[in-house]
Amino acid sequence: MRYRTLGTRQVSALCLGTLPLGSAVDETTSFALLDRFVERGGTFVDTANCYCFWRAGSDGGDSERLLGRWLAARGNREEMVLATKLGALPAGAGAWPANREGLSAGAVRKAIGGSLQRLRTDRVELVYGHVDDPSTALEETVAAFAGLIEDGLAEVVGMSNQGVERFTRARELARLMRVPGYGALQQRHTYLRPGPEADFDYQVALDEPMLAYARSRPDLTVLAYGALLNGAYTEPAKALPAEYQHSGTAHALKVLAEVAAEADATPNQVVYAWMLGDSPAVVPVIGVSRISQLDEALDAVELELTAEQRARLDTARSEIRAEAEETGERL
Repeated sequence: MRYRTLGTRQVSALCLGTLPLGSAVDETTSFALLDRFVERGGTFVDTANCYCFWRAGSDGGDSERLLGRWLAARGNREEMVLATKLGALPAGAGAWPANREGLSAGAVRKAIGGSLQRLRTDRVELVYGHVDDPSTALEETVAAFAGLIEDGLAEVVGMSNQGVERFTRARELARLMRVPGYGALQQRHTYLRPGPEADFDYQVALDEPMLAYARSRPDLTVLAYGALLNGAYTEPAKALPAEYQHSGTAHALKVLAEVAAEADATPNQVVYAWMLGDSPAVVPVIGVSRISQLDEALDAVELELTAEQRARLDTARSEIRAEAEETGERL
């Protein structure tokens, strides 16, 4: 395992996402996955207070409760780095996502209390806003998250699914308010670049302006979800999401397959290695339901792409940008 920096801590270069654990994945398998992750040097796990509310019978707390039970059973809370997210849980009448709890000061305080109870801990190392909340003033949300640090409930705060303009503004507000600001950002990100017309609804893809911002700010840890596109890189039966189907896709996938063959690796492993060696280095949040999937991901940490391989991957990936600029489209 290799390690990255989160605030003042060292964390494993891969973060284990636990969205299905305790619901779609049974407890025995979930415990086995967590045990293997730790056995192989993993320390960083990611959850949320809304996993998986969309499943029948779930209130959204399944993943946090599962982690709480596992931590208690293993007695390893001090060795683990816990990240959870709040703000997306349904809270009231209406349909989701319009009825999500949001990121007001009251919602943040209520949500963190529930998360800590389910996780059976008195603090988390990282807490994110799960989805941007334009209906709440940035100043209020920034102050609410800073308060979690000041009260010892979190070590680092961050945001997920927020565009570059509001994220950078929020960090600047924290500086002006003289309170702790966001130290982490989690966005949708993978090797394939979304097409010019891609629309992820409330999700936000990691784009070049955000990467450029992060490159000069070593205090900011960047994480990525959705790296493997739900298995579409390696499972022929799974179609690529529509957002990634464009004129540059075929060539980018061809180069990805060529590099994987040269490196004696899977395309999934090359995607992870490409992220880990990028500038800035991006921490993938890996989603698995089987030990074989977890081992495949963990083996990718040691995969070193050559400079020439990285250049070929980057060139193939950038072709959609060149085409969009020629036609006046905006990525």
